[in-house]
Amino acid sequence: MKQPLNPRLVLLVATILPGSGQVLNRQPIRGLTFVFFIILLGAFTLKTASPEVSLVGKLAGGLFVWALAMMDAYKTARVRFEVWRHAQPR
Repeated sequence: MKQPLNPRLVLLVATILPGSGQVLNRQPIRGLTFVFFIILLGAFTLKTASPEVSLVGKLAGGLFVWALAMMDAYKTARVRFEVWRHAQPR
């Protein structure tokens, strides 16, 4: 069994580019789904937020989904890494 990627590396890449952590975890459709909802909810909150709200507030929907995507990518990579590690002969 091939060693999976380091979960911290997956988290770093997912932090830089949304959806890429899922692609590294060999889940490209899941990554594209996260990107779709990041754009959708980011655009929604951008259009519906009042003018005096900060930029972070205006993009809160997209940023929230981005954070979920980062946690999802890390969790998947961590589980795969631990399963691989425990399957190794001692």
